[in-house]
Amino acid sequence: MEKLQRASHLSVVFLAVVALFVVLSQMQAITAPLALALVTGVVLAPISDFWERRGLAPSTGALFNLFLTMILLSLMGLVFQPLVQELVRQAPKVWSDVQGVVESTRSLLRGLTAVMREVSDSMVEQAKAAPAAAAAEPALPVETIGGVLMVAPAIAAQAMVFAGALFFFLMTRTEIYSWAARQFSGPTQRGETEQRLRAAERRVSRYFVTITLINAGLGVATGLALQLLGLPGAALWGFMAFVLNFIPYVGPVTLVAALVFAGVAAFDGLRSFLPALAFVSLNVVEGQFVTPSLVGRSLSLNPLLIFVALVFGIWLWGPIGGVVAIPILLWVLVLNDMLREQKPAAQQTSTVAV
Repeated sequence: MEKLQRASHLSVVFLAVVALFVVLSQMQAITAPLALALVTGVVLAPISDFWERRGLAPSTGALFNLFLTMILLSLMGLVFQPLVQELVRQAPKVWSDVQGVVESTRSLLRGLTAVMREVSDSMVEQAKAAPAAAAAEPALPVETIGGVLMVAPAIAAQAMVFAGALFFFLMTRTEIYSWAARQFSGPTQRGETEQRLRAAERRVSRYFVTITLINAGLGVATGLALQLLGLPGAALWGFMAFVLNFIPYVGPVTLVAALVFAGVAAFDGLRSFLPALAFVSLNVVEGQFVTPSLVGRSLSLNPLLIFVALVFGIWLWGPIGGVVAIPILLWVLVLNDMLREQKPAAQQTSTVAV
């Protein structure tokens, strides 16, 4: 009977978790900016504490942090814009170079057997039809004024949700932690639970600051390496490496693909792959030596957990999910460790009382 009750309890928990994920996915327009705001608030918590130690009211400190965050996000958008425009502008040259490589490969294949010649002829016909098909494709809706007007309100609404959630979390996070301590601990342990919540917040923030410094170093090294290789816009590529490296696996792979594209656009022959190869080398050094030595074992994460969290995050909220997945995972793991440390202490206290 006890096993049956336990199985039913686990089934209810499983269904509740599935329902929660479905709701989070269906309400992505609201839950994604909310999650990003909460993670940003945890990262900015030390700055809020700094403002409070200087005698500023929580609302004033939260307003300053919100202002700085919005400025930073705006600057990131302004930096990425010329890089994206340059990639779009170089697209015809990249397509022409790729066609040249394909045609060279086909000319080699024509010297083989008759079957290979037939395959090559069919590939040539497809290659001739490809530009016409590409030219006949309609432009993306976002590139039209109507598409921009349709997308803009949704982006503005998500920005408002992010800004509002970030401001109110920073302003009332002390009250939020006090409420959580009252809900999840006894009267004698509420103060300790609240302190542990604040400690988990500080550890996540410290981890994020460390990762930010590591990514900044990677961005500088990438920019210098690409400058030595002669790739146009090397500084912008370094900044892109800094930002995308916050998303494990997906970010570096995306940048490698973009660098291959940019290398083909800027250079000829095997030199086209040098920018991507340079970044891969720097990323391997960062991932295998720099990050483990600076982050340490106390805040290291299992690669499988990182991958699973990243998959679920991107499935739930797209690129935003990829950004917030790792900080949320780290916060949950740190908080779980701290609460497990609290249980033996509570049991020991109750034993002494008896």
